[in-house]
Amino acid sequence: MMRKDVKLQRKYYTDTAEKYDEMHGGEDSAHDTALKYISTFMDHLKVTTVLDVGCGTGRGVQYFLDKYPDLKVIGVEPVQALINQGIKKGISSELLICAEGECLPFDDGSFDVVCSFGVLHHVAQPEKVVREMVRVARRAIFISDGNRFGQGQLWTRWIRLLLYKFGLWGFANYIKTKGRGYMSSEGDGIAYSYSVFDQYDILANWSDIFIFIPTLITDKKSWLHPLLTSSHVLLCCIKEANK
Repeated sequence: MMRKDVKLQRKYYTDTAEKYDEMHGGEDSAHDTALKYISTFMDHLKVTTVLDVGCGTGRGVQYFLDKYPDLKVIGVEPVQALINQGIKKGISSELLICAEGECLPFDDGSFDVVCSFGVLHHVAQPEKVVREMVRVARRAIFISDGNRFGQGQLWTRWIRLLLYKFGLWGFANYIKTKGRGYMSSEGDGIAYSYSVFDQYDILANWSDIFIFIPTLITDKKSWLHPLLTSSHVLLCCIKEANK
């Protein structure tokens, strides 16, 4: 049986599919920046296949197709209404697959690059999605998303970090969300407390090169950069070719 929050999320995206790109134009500037950084890495990785997990209307898929015409790019998205919008924009239906990130319909090591943009903070159990990304990736994983530790006043960032390190953030978030475990808004639907640093151990163990890149300008200064300074971060996890 589908969870209530998942049903609400799917309904939100189905209802807003036709205006999805317009609604998310501003916040997606962070992901536009991420795409440019990823392209720089891809130019050196000799990539032939890319998977975009949670591709929405295919914005990332279209970007890669335009920049690399010979590249095989596949997008996975659980909401059919968003896929339909991507098809209306001219993306082939063969490149957009209706499936969930927690259970990717591909063999191990199927793609040179696996990426996601602003997806994991909409997932109740992002670790499952990250483990699936690791499973199907060969050379690189790129995750562009929010960072709870880099949001709000500096003192609240420290409090969040300390609560997280002492294993108390789950309880604090339970109180903050009045027992739901998520927040709901007209602009972003269902959103869970998330940081791109949450699955650090999984990704660091998989990769040989691990890089954090802030994707929005910040005026905060700290030696814990970008952990406590950046609200949005791109994680770049790369494996050496000969391994």
